[in-house]
Amino acid sequence: MITGTIDEILQQKPGELWTISPDATVFDAIELMADKNIGALLVMADGALLGIVSERDYTRKVALKGKSSRDTRVREIISTPLIAATTQHTVQECMRLMTTNRVRHLPILAGNEVVGIVSIGDLVNWIISAQSVAITQLESYIAGQYPG
Repeated sequence: MITGTIDEILQQKPGELWTISPDATVFDAIELMADKNIGALLVMADGALLGIVSERDYTRKVALKGKSSRDTRVREIISTPLIAATTQHTVQECMRLMTTNRVRHLPILAGNEVVGIVSIGDLVNWIISAQSVAITQLESYIAGQYPG
């Protein structure tokens, strides 16, 4: 089994975290997501993580219900309960957590501090890359080129 921690994934991602206030409008949130080409924002107030808002939240809780994104506040549609992980969680543990809770984005915490966010795509890409490395090593071993 290929193993790795979320910390390994975070080291390969840009360090910038995109956040929004719970009092911002959903329109502002969607606009920021579109501008940054991301699918979710961390909802923060006074340095504390309150939750996460995603394109899925917008689609299901605003668009499909006929609400106005300019009149609806982010606090009204954030995903609850907050599902999060730490840098020490394994990729497999996070995949299980995301699958079980049907979420596509996972805030990563160190204590109470948000240190990153991973998407299901980040995890899948890491797994594919790790499998590719393992396959190459096995092929080299079989061909007698493996050192040792």
